Amino acid sequence: MARISSDSINAVRDAADMAAEVGRYTDLKRNGAQMMGLCPFHDERSPSFSVDPQDKLYHCFGCGVAGDVFGFVMEKEGLGFSEAVEALADRYGVELQREQEDPRAEARRQARQRLQQLLERAAAYYSNYLWESKEAAKAREYLAGRGLAEQTLRDFGVGFAPSAWDKILVAGQRAGFTVPEMHSVGLVQRSRQGGEYDRFRARIMFPIRDARGRVLGFGGRATREDQKPKYVNTAETDFFHKSEILYGLDRARAAMAKENRALVVEGYTDVLALHQAGLEGAVGVMGTAITPDQVKTLSGVVDEVVLALDADEAGQEAMLRAQRVAGGRKMRLRVASMPKGVDPAELMAEADGAERFRGFAARAAELTDFQVMRILGRTDTSSPVERDRALGEVAPILAAMDEGASQSELVRRVADRLDLEPAMVMGRVVAATPATGGPGAGGAERPAAPARDRGQSPDGAAPRGAAPPRAAELTSRERRERALLAMCIALPEPGAEYLQRLGEKHLSRSGRQAAEFIRDHPEDPAEHLPRGDGALAALITELVMIAREQPASKEAMELNFLLLEQRRLEDEIAAAGERGDYERRARLSRERAALVERIAHAQRDGT
Repeated sequence: MARISSDSINAVRDAADMAAEVGRYTDLKRNGAQMMGLCPFHDERSPSFSVDPQDKLYHCFGCGVAGDVFGFVMEKEGLGFSEAVEALADRYGVELQREQEDPRAEARRQARQRLQQLLERAAAYYSNYLWESKEAAKAREYLAGRGLAEQTLRDFGVGFAPSAWDKILVAGQRAGFTVPEMHSVGLVQRSRQGGEYDRFRARIMFPIRDARGRVLGFGGRATREDQKPKYVNTAETDFFHKSEILYGLDRARAAMAKENRALVVEGYTDVLALHQAGLEGAVGVMGTAITPDQVKTLSGVVDEVVLALDADEAGQEAMLRAQRVAGGRKMRLRVASMPKGVDPAELMAEADGAERFRGFAARAAELTDFQVMRILGRTDTSSPVERDRALGEVAPILAAMDEGASQSELVRRVADRLDLEPAMVMGRVVAATPATGGPGAGGAERPAAPARDRGQSPDGAAPRGAAPPRAAELTSRERRERALLAMCIALPEPGAEYLQRLGEKHLSRSGRQAAEFIRDHPEDPAEHLPRGDGALAALITELVMIAREQPASKEAMELNFLLLEQRRLEDEIAAAGERGDYERRARLSRERAALVERIAHAQRDGT
């Protein structure tokens, strides 16, 4: 795909509202020219997250994350650089221009855009038909009977597919789309006689969107008793992969991030009812057990997932796979025990339904506890065969856990319930532990702040490198070098002199990279953040933010330089001693003594 032009990237940056983007995830308050709030990347009680709304920058003084508006959207929405630019361009109405590209790649891109337009037009058609046609009256009555307000339905784009065989087929062709195009996105299908007809007919239509709000496909609910099956989804297409998608994610992401928790329910109306009741962190798995791909998607946004699903229908193997994925990301999966036979949408129709659901979510059990207790609860412990069967079922569940107190406690409870020795239970757990991958075999920890590297995209995407070390983890040299480099940005004229005086032995590796970048971009480093190095971009952003928030003076610059020079001399003195070069060590020691005197004078002068 062709690179987005630099002019377009700058236009998107200028149009984007940094405070609004961050405000979707945390509350901000004005603090002079900056804004402050609780960091959306790590748990904290006192605000340490600073936002510069003018230059579209952010920096957390607690965990060290930093970047510009593109970096923020990349991290919070799990996007590459080009995707973040496109998402912001969509939000703020900026038309993107691309550099010249291979004609075949351009044709593929345009074809995909055209199919996306087709899906959006179909969603609009269904929505209009729900509200404007007489045929959809019963559908409107049904939705109202479920307690769903018109505004909620309009917000989610709920619609109705006509009962005629060819309404979408004809409307699509009139709009200039071909039958193969409509077939490729699942709007029409082929009959046994070889003709084409609408896939969705006489059904309530739920547009299924990605995290950016783009329509990928549809779910259609029957409106008559004789309609089978009850629900029909778009068939698998280049756009639509049901196992990877979460219904309502585009509308739930901000609330999920603020609460650091996702509520996962089964159906479309469950999601709508919860959002309408103010529980806006809800998403749907569309009638299936939660999948590993869906867990991966959620792990990029939250640390805890509460499942409010029908436990009897959720496949045990699917839950185990999801549990292993969640464990590898240090994400909690919990289960809310709902009243039997009552789904969340029905609960929301009750006067105190929302509060009851919040209570179920607050009391949700760990998924492993829930699964183990459910198995033990249906086991006839008087039967050796039944006890052995139960042990065989719980062993893989316990094996999917990290080793630790929680696993040990469950092993003890299983042993007590089945009247077995804990060592015997643990032996079966070890035997069920996967040889590689998964938490039981050394799953990777989920970092406190996102640090995934997506690599360079064809549009110049920046890899999302790890954030700079937080302040408490810095060495004394790193703290001094950052203070000096920030002052070089704040005071560019004397800063240029110090950037020339700083040598390779004064700075750490990251400090050398930052100094070189600032030398090359002395006027405004924040406008030229390196897109190929996420860690360097974060460090430059941090230095820019420090430069604007902390005082700078030539005297302070000189003192920090002298302290770095002292560290350089001390390193060289130690190296000379190791080599046995005592003459050089003595000379350097005399230089250090003179330097210490200069530092003392500088400190007495008030710096």
